[in-house]
Amino acid sequence: MKKVAVFGNAGGGKSTLSQQLSTIAGLPLYALDKIQHQPGGIKVPESEYQQIHQQILATDSWIIDGFGSIETLWVRLDEADSLVFIDLPLPVHFWWVTKRLLTGYFNPPAGWPEKTPIFQSSLSSYRVLWLCHQRLTPKYREYIERVRGTKTVYHLRAIAQISQFLKSLESKTPSSL
Repeated sequence: MKKVAVFGNAGGGKSTLSQQLSTIAGLPLYALDKIQHQPGGIKVPESEYQQIHQQILATDSWIIDGFGSIETLWVRLDEADSLVFIDLPLPVHFWWVTKRLLTGYFNPPAGWPEKTPIFQSSLSSYRVLWLCHQRLTPKYREYIERVRGTKTVYHLRAIAQISQFLKSLESKTPSSL
């Protein structure tokens, strides 16, 4: 486990899991939302984002959290040696986006750029939830089945599996990850 892609629908706990995974595995964490957006939620030019993304992929080890863009997604998944796909039931994703909206005014969400407008960003998450579930999640599922023999795949389909996954890694030494 040297190059880890953490992905899935909005509101699935990717950033929280990625932070914990980074601590356990001792790997540098790159949150794509923070790379794609400046403080205040202002989007950086796509070419700048893609250049930074490529520089990260060229390093020896990383955890990359998030979607980024369709142009970088599949490249990142191909480059990773370990895939963590958070694939919770859609109502859980909706609830966690709502929870993030309600608590985000008091405690900024993990993995978000500073001063990101919580309401506007949450609306954006709500808009993509169903689209991702209908269009992208089936492609994610197909992809992980296709690469399961060549990569380490963690397909987390229930909330309990997330904590079980992290606990299983905590019991290993960093060199055995």
